[in-house]
Amino acid sequence: MLDAREALSEEALDERPRRSRKGLVLTAGAILLAVGIAGGFLALRGGSGKKPRLGVTLPVASVIQTDMSAQTQVDGTLSYSGTYTVSAIQHGYLTWLPAVGAEIKRGQPVFDVNNHHVPLFYTPTPFWRTIHSGMSDGIDVEELKRNLIDLGYGTYMTVDEHYDSGLKDAIKGWQYDQKVTKTGKFNVGDAVAETGPIRVATVPAVLGNPSQGTILTATDPGRQVVVNLPVSQEEVATVGAQVKIALPGGKTTTGHITSIRSLATAGATNSQSQTGTGTQTATVPVYISLDHSGAVGTLDGAPVTVGFASAVHKNALAVPVAALLASPDGTYSVDVVDAAGHVHPVTVTLGIFANDEVEVTGNLVAGDKVEVPAS
Repeated sequence: MLDAREALSEEALDERPRRSRKGLVLTAGAILLAVGIAGGFLALRGGSGKKPRLGVTLPVASVIQTDMSAQTQVDGTLSYSGTYTVSAIQHGYLTWLPAVGAEIKRGQPVFDVNNHHVPLFYTPTPFWRTIHSGMSDGIDVEELKRNLIDLGYGTYMTVDEHYDSGLKDAIKGWQYDQKVTKTGKFNVGDAVAETGPIRVATVPAVLGNPSQGTILTATDPGRQVVVNLPVSQEEVATVGAQVKIALPGGKTTTGHITSIRSLATAGATNSQSQTGTGTQTATVPVYISLDHSGAVGTLDGAPVTVGFASAVHKNALAVPVAALLASPDGTYSVDVVDAAGHVHPVTVTLGIFANDEVEVTGNLVAGDKVEVPAS
C-alpha cells in the first residue's frame, strides 16, 4: 500500500510540471501576440525598425515597374458604324431582297430587279453617267475598271480614266455572267456604289413593288462604340488614343478613338431647370472602333462602359492595393520582407490607382517583396 501511495504521489508530482509547462507555452503565445500587435502598430505609424515574421507567413507580392494609367469611366453604346440608305433607279419590279443582318461584299447582289442581280461595287465616287465608247475620260471610268478587274474581268486592262476596247470587252464579259444583254455599256443603276462592304439594317421595300426609291438601309459591317462625353471631360479624349471597353457579362476589350464631333449637344432640361443647365450638361459624341470585333459577339445596341486614360505615368512603381497599410495620421506604408525574412514598414506616397494596383513612391525598388495581408 505504501508503494502504491508513493507511486501515486510521484505521478501527481510528474503531472504538475506538465501543467506548468502548458501554462508557460500559453503565456509565451500571449507575449508574442502582444509583440505582433505592437509591431503592427509601428508599421502603421511608418516606423523603421525591423521585425521578424513571428511564425505567421503572409502572402507576398513583388513591387513592379510599369506604366500606370488613371481612367475616366463614361457610359456608351455598342452599335454598327454608319447608317445610310440604298436606293434603286432601274425601272422594273423587285424580285429578290436580302435578309436583315446580311453582309454583302463586292460583286454580290444587293437586290434583284426583273429577276436580274444588282450587285455591289466599291467606289468612293458614285457612278453618275453611262459609261460607253467615245465618252470623255473620268474617275468613274477608272473606278469601274478597278471593280471589274477585282471581279476577274479584263485583268489585262490599264487602270486609267479612259474608256478603251479592253474595258468594253470586260463589261461584255461581266454582262454575260449577269445574264443581261451584252452591250459594252455600263448604266447608272447597274450596280450599287458604296465605299466598301455593307450590312443590311432594315428592308422597308416590298417584293413585287416598283424598283424605285429606298430599298434598304445599311451600315458598315464593323462595330463601333458611341460615347456622349460631357464637354467638361472632353480633354480625356484624343483621336487615335486607346480606350478600355467593359462589355455586358463582365468581358472587356479595347478600342481606339476614330473621331470626335466638334458640335456639342445640350443636355436634357425641364421647366423647373435653371437657365444654363443644358450648357452645363452638354456632351460631344465620341466614336470608337473595336480592336477585336469578335470580342463583342452578336451584341448590337448594348450598353458599355468606356475607360478613357486621363493620366499616364511611365515606369512607375506599383504594388497591390491590398498591400497598403493605413495610419491614423492619414499616411500609408507597406511591409517589406527582406532576404533574411525580416519585415520592416516603408512609408509610401500614393499615385494612380489602376485595376488592383496602385502607384507608390518611397524607399522601394522594383523586385522588393511586400506583404499582402488582405489577399
